[in-house]
Formats: sequence, C-alpha cells, structure tokens
Amino acid sequence: MEVRSEGVQVRCEKAGSGGPPVIGRTRLQVWFIRICSSILLWTGLVQLLTVGELWQPHFFTNITYKITQITPFPVKVQLQAQPPPPPLLPARNYTSNGYLKVSCNGGLNQMRSAICDMVAVARLLNLTLVVPELDKTSFWADPSNFEDIFNVKHFIFSLRDEVRIVKRVPKRFRKYGYKVFKMPPVSWSNEKYYLQQILPLFGKFKVLHFNKTDARLANNGVSLDLQKLRCRVNFQALKFTPQIESLGQKLIRILQDRGAFVALHLRYEMDMLAFSGCTHGCTKDEAEELKVLRYAYPWWREKEIVSEERRTQGLCPLTPEETALVLQALGFEKETQIYIAAGEIYGSERRLAALRAAFPRLVRKEMLLDPEELQQFQNHSSQMAALDFMVSVASNTFVPTYDGNMAKVVAGILGSKRQFY
Repeated sequence: MEVRSEGVQVRCEKAGSGGPPVIGRTRLQVWFIRICSSILLWTGLVQLLTVGELWQPHFFTNITYKITQITPFPVKVQLQAQPPPPPLLPARNYTSNGYLKVSCNGGLNQMRSAICDMVAVARLLNLTLVVPELDKTSFWADPSNFEDIFNVKHFIFSLRDEVRIVKRVPKRFRKYGYKVFKMPPVSWSNEKYYLQQILPLFGKFKVLHFNKTDARLANNGVSLDLQKLRCRVNFQALKFTPQIESLGQKLIRILQDRGAFVALHLRYEMDMLAFSGCTHGCTKDEAEELKVLRYAYPWWREKEIVSEERRTQGLCPLTPEETALVLQALGFEKETQIYIAAGEIYGSERRLAALRAAFPRLVRKEMLLDPEELQQFQNHSSQMAALDFMVSVASNTFVPTYDGNMAKVVAGILGSKRQFY
C-alpha cells in the first residue's frame, strides 16, 4: 500500500512539474470535445432538416416538429417562421424524342403566352424543353434573359411531372459543326400538325430550334389536357424573380395605403401605334415617325395603313383623351386613384393632359418609387412590364384600352372576380 501510494505521489509530482496535473487537463479536454461535438451535431442536423424539407417535406415534417419543441437554440424560431414548401410532384418518366429550343418574340406577355404554348408542344411530343430564350432584337431591345424575369428553378421543378426542362442543350449537341434545325412553326397549328410534321423531324435532328413562337399553337380544337397545362404554366409555373416580386409587392402596398385604385393599361405607346398604324391625335411629324418605324421592322408586314379606317374597324387602342371619357362614362369619380400600367406614353405629358385633368390622382411607378429602386430595371422593358403586371393583378379594377396580350392574361385572373372592364 505504501509503495503504491508513493508511486502515485511520485507520478503526480513528475507529471505536475512545470504545469497543472494531467488528470485535470484531460477532463477539460474531454468536456471541450463534448461541447464542440454537440454544437457540430446540432448544426449538421439543422442543415439536414433544411435540405430535407426542400426535397422530402412529408418525411421530415414530424421530425422538425418534435425537435422544435425541445431545442434550446434560436433555430426553433427560424424553422417555425418558414413554412415548408409544397411537396414536389414526382418527375414524369418518359423517353425523350429530342430537345426543343425556342426563341420567343414580342413583349413580355406575348412571350409569356408563347412559353405556355411551347411547354404544351413539348408535352405533346415527349420532348425535353430547353429554358426559353427571350426576344432581344425587337423594338424594345431588352437584354433580359429568362432568369432575369422568371424564377428558373420554380419553372423547372413545378412542371417536372409533365415536361423535362433543362437550362441548356447537352454538350454533345453543342460541339462545333453540329447542325441544329431552325424553323418557325406554322401559325395557329393544331396537334395534328405537330404530331405529323414536327415530330418526324426529331428522327433526323435531335435538336430543333423554333425561332418564332408567337401564336404557333391553336387556341381552339386543342385537347383539354393541353389547355389545362397552358393555364398551369401561365398562372403557376411562370413566377417572377424574388427581386421583381419584392419591388412589385412594395409598389402594391404603397398604392393600397393610398386607397382603392384602378390599374389602367394605357396601350398608347410608340410600338403599339407604329404596329397598328393608328395615329389619331398625333402631329404630322409624329405620324411620319411612326410610319418610318413600322417600315423598319419587316415582321410588321402591313405597310400602307389608313389610320381612320383602322379606327372605324375598332382596331386602334383608345387615345388618352378617349380613355378619360370612357372612365367618366363608367362612373369613376374624379378622386379615383389611377395607376398607369404601361411604358412611356407617346406624346408624353401633352397627351396625358386631358386624362390628368379628369383624374388628378394619376400615378406611375416612377412617381411612387425612388429612382434608386428602379435603377436595376432601367432599359429592361420586360422587367418594368412585370411590375405593371403585378400591380394590375392586385388592382381593385383593371381597365385595358386595347385587347392585347396583357389584357387577356390579366383577364384570366380577374375576370371571375368582376374586376375587369
């Protein structure tokens, strides 16, 4: 006993020379390792739960609930504050017949309609759709890409049970010398055209590029399933980017804080007047300017247009002066707040004078938002149009002055609520 006791004493003294005892140091290290391990395990578990909710929300829902009841960390608040996203539908399993590239032409809502059509065509022919390219060569010369306007991930995953969508064609089809067949499909074509004339082309060319997409699928005579898919793309899959959504919601809040409002799609812009040939109320110089612009774009086929004949046929947009009379006839009072959901009005304030006199509470996004907030959207007409679209859908009443794509899309949302004139 003595020897053992002395031995212990000697060992402690030797080990303790020049520092604290080894036993005390070891215990500190063990506790330090345990604490660090606990922190790492909690962090890893939180990360796992976050990823799991994105991919398998049903599986992780109960686990998340139980952990948030007992965890002492602030993570509890974060997990409860963010509701889990809706579950992803299983991806449709099919053998792809090839890749479909599309270049959409026109303004935002024309391209939006075209995207709906192209998703339907890809579904009909069992194709893999490449994320659409947006128009950069038209009058608007907007440099925006698809991902600058729409949420790409949401677009791809929300349609995964119908169509396989990829961001780009695989590398093997992008090699130098590989031939991609380009063509514009025949306008207003039905399912038979695509099945009998377009599908066989994929046997020779694995990649087809539709370089025009406006009105390439018939409105009527198309199966109910494809019509439903069109609507699903338009009203669910085509979600704006977080930047557009955020600023659009702020714009809506500003308007709502000022009271009920009318969204007026005053389609009296330079491109519309040049395309339609409607020059009523314009000066001779302005009418000539619009004519020159129409001749400059070959796809605006009809060159010689008599403006007054177009007006008698009901093919011209309302002028700002006519719009003021129509709104008054519809019973809108002078104090009505009116938001102009449009680009630059041709003739500027000179043409808006009568409308502003009739309705002094006439506003635009440039009047409600700081210039710094709109700076990121400057020279991006489609992104600016996206803000107007959001405001139009949230408006108490929507009034278009021309039966164009914007009017049709918004009418699909507001028509059932009797908020559309």
